[in-house]
Parts: sequence; C-alpha cells; structure tokens
Amino acid sequence: MSSKAVILIGGPSKGTRFRPLSLDVPKPLFAVGGRPIIWHSLVALSHVEGLNEVILIGFFDEAVIQPFVKEASKDFPNLSIRYLREYQSLGTAGGLYHYRDALLKGSPDQLFVLHADIVCNYPLRELQKFHEGHRGVGTVLGVTVPREEANKFGCIVVDPETAQAHHYVEKPEEFISQTVNGGLYLFDSAMLFSSIREAMEGKSRRYSEDPTETSDEQLRLEQDVLAPLAEARKLYVFKMTEPWVQIKSAASAIPANALILASYKTTNPSLLRRRSPTILAKSRAEYSASKKGPEIVEPCFIHEDAQVHPSAKIGPNVSIGQGVRIGEGVRVKESIVLDGTLIDKNACVLYSIVGENCKLGPWSRVEGAPLVSNKQSIAILGKDVSVLKEVHVRSCIVLPSKVLSKSAKNEVLL
Repeated sequence: MSSKAVILIGGPSKGTRFRPLSLDVPKPLFAVGGRPIIWHSLVALSHVEGLNEVILIGFFDEAVIQPFVKEASKDFPNLSIRYLREYQSLGTAGGLYHYRDALLKGSPDQLFVLHADIVCNYPLRELQKFHEGHRGVGTVLGVTVPREEANKFGCIVVDPETAQAHHYVEKPEEFISQTVNGGLYLFDSAMLFSSIREAMEGKSRRYSEDPTETSDEQLRLEQDVLAPLAEARKLYVFKMTEPWVQIKSAASAIPANALILASYKTTNPSLLRRRSPTILAKSRAEYSASKKGPEIVEPCFIHEDAQVHPSAKIGPNVSIGQGVRIGEGVRVKESIVLDGTLIDKNACVLYSIVGENCKLGPWSRVEGAPLVSNKQSIAILGKDVSVLKEVHVRSCIVLPSKVLSKSAKNEVLL
C-alpha cells in the first residue's frame, strides 16, 4: 500500500513560546540530540515500507528551510523531501487542502501527517497496521497525560472496546479525558480531503447564514476536521504508552533531548558520542592524563569537532554542538550546549540550554531545575551571551548578546 507523509512546520509567527531560541533558528530546526527536531521524524518515516515522499508544509521563507532539505536529502536518499511554502498561514488543514494536488499526485492510498514539534518513538508501522484494521477516515496517536495537564491539549473521549473516538475537544475548559492528541495521524488520502472540503463548505455556509459568525481564513485540522470525524465515529485512536514530549516552550527541549538520547541506544547507537571528542589540553602532563579522557555519563551526544578537557565530566542527557570548547574541571549535566560556545574552567551547567557562541567564564554557574508541570525552571541563554567570572545564573531566560556581570535568579534578562 502506497503512502506519503506531511510534516507541518508552521512559520515565524508560531513557536513564540520557544523564544529566545527561535530568534535565531526556527523551532523545527532546533537541535535536540544533536539533530534538528524534524530530522527525527524523517528517521522514522524512512523506515515505513511503501513511503518514498515527504513534504514539509509551512510559511517560513524558503531560504530558511531549503538548506535543511538539501542536507536531509543526503541523509535519507530513499526519500524525496521537499518544502511547500504557504502564501500565508492557512491553518493545519488549510495548508493540506491548498497543496492537495501535490499530496495526491501518484494516488497514494495513505497520508501520514505529523506535527514538527512532537518527539516520541514514532510508532508508525504499528499505527499503520492498526489503521488498516478499521474502516475509519483516520487514526490519531493517543497519549495519556496527567489529569491536571489534559486541558492544555486536544482531548479525546475513546470507546475502550472499539478504539473509536466519540468526542474531540481542543483545550477544553473542563476535564474531559486524559487521552490527548499526540500530533501524529494516518489518513486514507481521498477520504481526508473529502472531509476537509466538507469542513470548508460548512464553515462558509455558517458564515453566510449567521452574520455574527467570525470570518476566519484558517482551517484547523484538529477543531474543524477531527472533531466532526469523532462525532461521526470515523476517527480511531491508537494509544501509545511510551514517553512523548511536545516541544512547546524552549524549556521543553530539555526533556525532549533526554528522550531522543535514550532512544539512540536502540535506534541509532552510532550517534551517541559518535567518536571521542578532541581532548582540550594545554600541557604535556594534561595530554598524558587525557588518555583516560573526560568522564562521560551516557547517554550523550558530543560533536566530533567539540573539544573537551580530560578533567571535565559530561552527562547524562547532554548534547554538545560543533566547535564547543569545554575547559578544565567543567561539569555539564541534563543540558544542550549549542555550536561555538566556550565553557571555561570549573564552570557548571545544569538543566540549561546554552545558545550558540556563548562564553561562560571561570567558576561561573548556569543552572536550572527539572521541568515540572511545564513550569519554567530551565536556564536558557540566547545566542552570543557572556557570563563573566564567578557569576551565577539560576532559572533565568537571557536574550541574545547580553553580558552578565552579576548573578541573577528567576529573571528574564533583556
């Protein structure tokens, strides 16, 4: 059975909660586990039998996305990967319908649709097998979240015997269900576009009949298509129990990074550390000691061009980018350190995201805390931030190009 895939990547007006990191790189291209977020979706899609084309849909400038498409095409030679840019934000269903001719070219039987900000083990083959066992229009990945978190997602009431969705509400005001939309779908292609067309016609009809109805050019997959499909008993839910993270805020990149690194152990072990990083040693004695290398607590991704002092301790759940230099006695744990950053001797980085080309002085400390109930506690440094000697930065968000000469706690530093 033939299939295609769409990854919905949004655009510059989306992902504002991902600032300050999205000021310099679009959220879908932000590196977790050493690779752009959407790269991990492509890995899973590349293993689906009969799937040979992936289309990215969004409204970022083409010059922003095309370099990634070019590199990804080299990484996944079995996939045709291209980017289709919306002329404006059309909504998640509107973008699909606008490019329906491209998506239906070749008459694919099935269409995978993934949101770019979802990180999990991507059970695509299992979802496909489940989907082919029912006669609905589509299947949505269902995940279970804590009761107090459910109203932040699209909630689904599911028949436990048939797995049919009976009711779907996006971010309900009152509790409905702990089963939420996991942002990954599989549809029968022709039936999906028929359903979207019905949703468009219904929206247009309501607007013409009721002058108080708000005119909205955006057509949303969740509210305008999935909700009616659930009411018509044409939507099914494939429940997954494995870990799942939606990267909404910048802080959520830390648990997503940990999840990706853990998955590498079984799916892509060659990416864990890849090879030993260059040892950063100034003296012959240090170089001699470097034969043991720095202490690495797995899992970690360390770019092969990074330089790490032999006395440093890295991990667990750390990703270190290209050209990073880590000095004597440095400790990095549960963090993402982006390209070109210098962490000087005896500095400490815990539960933090350090942007590109930052400089952390000797004995400085950048520290957050584990993300609990999606509350901000991770320390985040934007691009080109300098933290001077012995300065402590705790649970702060720091915008790009800031020089920190004194300690700060629980602040947004502009």
